[in-house]
Amino acid sequence: MKTSVLKIDPAAPDAELMARAGAVIKRGGLVAFPTETVYGLGGDALNPEASKKIYAAKGRPSDNPLIVHIADFESLKPVVREIPEAAVKLAERFWPGPLTMIFRKTELVPYETSGGLDTVAVRMPDHPTALALIRAGGGYIAAPSANASGRPSPTMADHVLEDLGGRIEMILDSGHVEIGLESTIVDLTEDVPVILRPGFINLNMLVDTVGEVRIDPGITEDGEAKQVRPKAPGMRYRHYAPKAPLTIVEGSRSAVTAKINELAAEAARAGRKAGVLAAEENADLYRGAHVFRVGSRACEETIAQHLFQVLRESDAMGFDVLYSESFDTPEMGMAIMNRLLKAAGHQVITV
Repeated sequence: MKTSVLKIDPAAPDAELMARAGAVIKRGGLVAFPTETVYGLGGDALNPEASKKIYAAKGRPSDNPLIVHIADFESLKPVVREIPEAAVKLAERFWPGPLTMIFRKTELVPYETSGGLDTVAVRMPDHPTALALIRAGGGYIAAPSANASGRPSPTMADHVLEDLGGRIEMILDSGHVEIGLESTIVDLTEDVPVILRPGFINLNMLVDTVGEVRIDPGITEDGEAKQVRPKAPGMRYRHYAPKAPLTIVEGSRSAVTAKINELAAEAARAGRKAGVLAAEENADLYRGAHVFRVGSRACEETIAQHLFQVLRESDAMGFDVLYSESFDTPEMGMAIMNRLLKAAGHQVITV
């Protein structure tokens, strides 16, 4: 299969090109597209065969639910049994935007899309290209991140082509995404909303909108050890992994830099090529290893924007081992560390 790459102006998506992409969706094909978070791999959410194709293209376990993307609030009503008051408040504040909400699904949503569950995850992305594709494709697009399962999520069209070229019909290229981490996921099927995946929209923002909100303990645990069926994407299976083994070192600034320098020196003596993921503020403190400047702790959004890109760059450069600082920053720290812990397989050294 030849994968077409269409350049789309994110400020003003070309109607003819979007109609071409929408036609692929309507006939059951797959189109990768940008959102404000990461690139998604889209198929008709109401077509079970399209959802099967998504799982096959990614090599994704079929019990890992897909997120249904919509372009307006009215489209939510046919696919969910009820819309709680909390959902209305959250949608008013955060849609379109990087928030996914989980509801009880209607029969309109096939189990192939919901990962075999009676619930469905829904979001409205805040990106003109994504919204135009959803409308052109029939109103409901199921879309996980557009990467091979387990690999770092794509923040550029080139990342999608690297992983899925030849497996999907089309990629819409609107440049680098804005946020760089997948959406926050909140389960609204419980009495109290529960965060199942952290993202740009953090706990404080949710509490400020709807009051009490709980955090699922699986966010910080090793989900692969669990035998339960995941209720949201990314809860169970290893994600975001670079090819080289990654270890996180946490502790005080001086202790972390000393330990990573020690580990890098050991790797060099063993003839192993080491890389370090560091904040801009600490990058010059490391010796004997290639340093990736992930972003600034003073502007934590830059860490989120660059994390997956850095992990992919490390693969291209052929490292034998990777070490990373912990990035427990005030606003997005939970989201950043959730992705980093999964990328490291929860390998952490505390100093």
